Amino acid sequence: MVCLPWMFALVIAAGVHGSPLLPRLPMEDGCYKVSPEVEIFRVEGEAVILHFPMFMRVLEVRKIAPPPAEYLISRSNGTDQTTYRSEGRVQQQGRELWFLPARPSDSGEYTCTYRNETYCVTGSITLHVYESSSVDIEKLSYPWPAFVGEKVEFICPSLDCFNNTDRSIEWYKDSSPAPLRPGRATLMIPAVKRSHAGVYTCQLTVLINNQQYKVSRSFLLHVKGWCCAISLMYEPFPEECRPDYTVKPPMIVSPINGTTFESSHGSGLELFCHVLTECQLADSTVVTWLVNGQSVELSYLDMRALQGGRRVTLESERCQIELRLVISIITEEDARTEMKCVAQNAGGRQEVVTMLQLEDTTFTWLVVAVVMVSIFLAVISAFVYVLFKPKTTKKTDYILARQSSSFSV
Repeated sequence: MVCLPWMFALVIAAGVHGSPLLPRLPMEDGCYKVSPEVEIFRVEGEAVILHFPMFMRVLEVRKIAPPPAEYLISRSNGTDQTTYRSEGRVQQQGRELWFLPARPSDSGEYTCTYRNETYCVTGSITLHVYESSSVDIEKLSYPWPAFVGEKVEFICPSLDCFNNTDRSIEWYKDSSPAPLRPGRATLMIPAVKRSHAGVYTCQLTVLINNQQYKVSRSFLLHVKGWCCAISLMYEPFPEECRPDYTVKPPMIVSPINGTTFESSHGSGLELFCHVLTECQLADSTVVTWLVNGQSVELSYLDMRALQGGRRVTLESERCQIELRLVISIITEEDARTEMKCVAQNAGGRQEVVTMLQLEDTTFTWLVVAVVMVSIFLAVISAFVYVLFKPKTTKKTDYILARQSSSFSV
């Protein structure tokens, strides 16, 4: 019994140390609301799987505690709300919604909700399904800028979502009926030329519940002169180097704007910036940390901080860039320091502002002090009780003997 309060104090101290203070998400109808996912554009007749990467990221970062809850995916149409089961043409499978196959009438906004006894969070995604006769290639394809002489690799996305059949992947260019290279998920152009510009489409057959469905993805390749490769790193871009298609700016998914990172004096701290961008722009997307508006190398943190470990992974048909910043030791000087993550490419620029804050250990040590005093008083009380415990008198049987020394028998 004496050890429990001490263990409780250690748990509190461990929970306070080094934890970021996450800002509150906006609330609607009793649920915290996550920013909408990237919109999805598909063509009718193909299998489509919807999932919610940003929504799941919030649950992961905030470490939602048990009890566990189910994921409810629904679609709102005015006052009516449709929920889905694990069977039928449109079915929910865990945290995903499957369309087998998709129809134009499936276009709309879908919501995923996670709710337990103490927490509720919701996220949304918009799906656009086009008729095959009115396909908008600008929206259905991924814009892919390249420079003359550059090596280009197209990777057919979303393969992890499906079980594709053997030798089912085929690549096509523009409207040519003849495939370029069958059976491979990657199409490579070693040195791109201007004549390589066009639409490249990968088509595959997937197997779901023992039934075959078609899936396709398209890339719109634009080829620029080599001089533009250098110009893209600066603003404003020369007119001849500007993309002749709509390029979405990078999106910083974490940290969230306004996040405060708290750490105790003398401890180290790791910060991560995660950025979503079009995969073809991943290499030219610049991600960096700024300290009070300056680069890390020019800031006062130069001798104590190092950024690097850039990593690119495929996330929901877009690429996620991760950049790490390590601060070896936190001092009093770092209180209220502004840490800014900046992401920029040809599509635009986004930045997120966070703050460093020294952990207030007053409460933690106050809890520990109270626990230690309680333990001390308990030990003293036990010692005093044992020391002054009243002695009990043992009962004894007495025999009265005659004072005469003789007995009569």
